[in-house]
Amino acid sequence: MATGTYPHPDPGDRDPGPPEGPPSAGSGNPGPADPVLAPDPPSPEAATDESAARTAEAWRTGKRAEADQKGGRGLAFLRELPFLLLVAFLLALLIKTFVVQAFYIPSESMEPTLNVGDRVLVNKIVYHLHPPRRGDVIVFADPNPEVQPHRNPLSAFWHWLTEGLGVSTSPEKDFIKRVIGLPGDVLECKGGKVFINGKPLDEPYIKVKDDRPCGPYTIKPDTLFVMGDNRLNSRDSRYGLGAIPYDKVIGRAFVIIWPPSRVGWLRGS
Repeated sequence: MATGTYPHPDPGDRDPGPPEGPPSAGSGNPGPADPVLAPDPPSPEAATDESAARTAEAWRTGKRAEADQKGGRGLAFLRELPFLLLVAFLLALLIKTFVVQAFYIPSESMEPTLNVGDRVLVNKIVYHLHPPRRGDVIVFADPNPEVQPHRNPLSAFWHWLTEGLGVSTSPEKDFIKRVIGLPGDVLECKGGKVFINGKPLDEPYIKVKDDRPCGPYTIKPDTLFVMGDNRLNSRDSRYGLGAIPYDKVIGRAFVIIWPPSRVGWLRGS
């Protein structure tokens, strides 16, 4: 070996140094990033099925809520039903007692104005506003009533209900006739006509004349002289009933409500 020269080291004699490894996080020369595996995006069919499932579930939930709400309303109605029936019954009682009542026509005495089986409504208020007028068709209680048999509570209630609905009427208890004579009138029948204070009364509702004479009658205060339109077949003030006191008058019949073919207003003379 020459002086001042050094042998060139053999590459195989070099210190291999530390083994290479993955670059540290703070290394200035990072290596290529490892690939990150991401989930595959859902297919359009899967997204559609999931949306449909959510929609169906929401619909079922809404239907259950709606059914629960309807069920709650139904139960509330059933709980309130007895009270509603009681209120309806009390209203019917008040209306029947003080305002309007239906009556069934049981006889031929008012033909042809009213036929058997007709049902009429009777205004109970009108005569608190003014007295009865000539030509009015009125309903009144028997002025000479007989003693009625005692009814048990159930029978009495049924009788009250059927009469109030106009399903039945006792021909011996309540009557329906036309007002002919008023207090102070002098009434007489002759020659098939009715005379009031000496003047013939125009009666367009009479179809068959009655030639039987009656009277003369002087109508007392607070009473009425009534006659049926079917003069030949009517129990009225001429035959059996006599004059009708005001306090026996129930009200004025103002409309036929049954049968449908005969619905219409009832008018005076």
